[in-house]
Amino acid sequence: MLVHRKRRLYFILLLISSIALALGLALYALRMNVNLYRTPQQVIQQSIPANQVFRLGGMVLPGSVQQGQDLQVSFVLTDYHANIRVQYQGVLPSLFREGQGIVAQGRINSQGIFIADEVLAKHDANYRPPSIPETAGS
Repeated sequence: MLVHRKRRLYFILLLISSIALALGLALYALRMNVNLYRTPQQVIQQSIPANQVFRLGGMVLPGSVQQGQDLQVSFVLTDYHANIRVQYQGVLPSLFREGQGIVAQGRINSQGIFIADEVLAKHDANYRPPSIPETAGS
């Protein structure tokens, strides 16, 4: 009977160790894939080194979007406490507009301008279906 209990104890310890290892590996993989963004105020307070890639999130300041040549776009991103100028070369998402929330991935250059490699527009969380047309018989 004692040998049977030892075997069961070893099996339970092996099972717990396997679960802990699987959970640890899953959490490590998730940590590598979670990309949170910083706000303009956090970037200014933390003084991030030049050429370090990170995500910057905030609202596009109304009146700040300037179209350049060859798909060059410049705009100001704000969190209503601090502002950072962003430059992007490429096609902007269709949801991009002034006053809209965006997340941009890139780096700060030596002049303090955020050079974006990718721009993601955040959509409104409220879904509004298109209005239903009135029927002709009503």
